Amino acid sequence: MSVYADAPADLVAMVRPACLALPDAYEEGAWAGVRWRIRKRTFAHVLDVDSATGTTTIMTFRSAGEEFDVLSNSGHPCFRAGWGNDVVGMVLGPDTDWGEVAELVTESYCLLAPKKLVAQVARPALPEDEVPGRG
Repeated sequence: MSVYADAPADLVAMVRPACLALPDAYEEGAWAGVRWRIRKRTFAHVLDVDSATGTTTIMTFRSAGEEFDVLSNSGHPCFRAGWGNDVVGMVLGPDTDWGEVAELVTESYCLLAPKKLVAQVARPALPEDEVPGRG
């Protein structure tokens, strides 16, 4: 059986800047760990999961479409969370790509935020070969 707990402060501190840089986003304590929300919708949550195999720090976030399929089926460090139809989990640790984390929480935010706030978000341009209809 898994037990949930607060995540290490250093890992929360690595996720925090990307989340709080988003318009009207705020941080609050959750039932375990820390979560970031837009209005009353959680777009990122960092917590520890204690199980028989040890303690793992994870971040959950929202995803959709092809990105959801790729992330939830790609294997470590990502996995499909055991709840919701759009929730992905990611193991956080010393090898985490924090740039990727920033991109993932930004996309998660954009799925949940009102359109007027999403329009204020600076999103990286797609590489030429990923622009729909090109490449």
